[in-house]
Amino acid sequence: MEGTTALSFADGSPVRAASAIVAFGDGWLVVQDDATHAAWVRDGGTVPVRVVDPVDGLEVFSEAAGTKHLKPDLEAACAIGEGALLLGSGSSPARMRAALLTVDGGRQVADLAPVYRDVAGAMGLRVEQLNLEGACVLGDRLRWFQRANRGAGTPAVSVDVDLAALLATVAGRGRKVSVGDTRRYELGAVGGVALGVTDAVPLGDGLVLVSAVAEDVANAIDDGPFAGAALFVLDGEDVRDKASLPAKVEGLARDGERFLAVVDADDPAAPSLQLTLRVSF
Repeated sequence: MEGTTALSFADGSPVRAASAIVAFGDGWLVVQDDATHAAWVRDGGTVPVRVVDPVDGLEVFSEAAGTKHLKPDLEAACAIGEGALLLGSGSSPARMRAALLTVDGGRQVADLAPVYRDVAGAMGLRVEQLNLEGACVLGDRLRWFQRANRGAGTPAVSVDVDLAALLATVAGRGRKVSVGDTRRYELGAVGGVALGVTDAVPLGDGLVLVSAVAEDVANAIDDGPFAGAALFVLDGEDVRDKASLPAKVEGLARDGERFLAVVDADDPAAPSLQLTLRVSF
């Protein structure tokens, strides 16, 4: 780990609950899973970017306020041309949306409930068990990762989704989105708590770097005690390499020879952290 930065907006307010990071224009878009805005981190400062409309008049959500069930819970992000595709985690209608953003302020938001149902079916899960936290683009497919949770009976698994059809659906040009090529992973555990994928980055030649976190929870919604984290290099379903991480990394992106990661502080009053990682294989 070569550097750590606390993320705050220009007005001093913290970037909350960072769940993904993706290249965006001349900077990086950091997704907040409990807010209607993302954070555009640039050399000149960090500004909010609207992702979804207010929900019941609210822009931020929390368990303490009794509004956690309303949050969009956008957990995965992928670069799409000069823009970014953000994806909800599933498990409830509020979390089954996608947003496609462009650097010039364009924004398209779509309800993808039928796609989430098909993804759950391909994974052998019930919709309420979905906790899709990582995704990456591999050619013409989006590989979408379910975060393992032994307490909820869900494995570490991914499916490949037709990317063009998914983007057409988000843009309002409805097409059937094919879902298939399911993969299952054995990532082990920390202190008896299963490691589950939180994000993914393609490395080329079919290899994928994933971040994984062990968090002791009994369902797809609640937070729990952090037990540990790691990086894995995946080749299909096989683990090629592994390294431990000291923090609860929820988002991962490549920046040349280095990688950027974001850490959810699990405290809406505390700024999320951005880490700079050097990874050798």
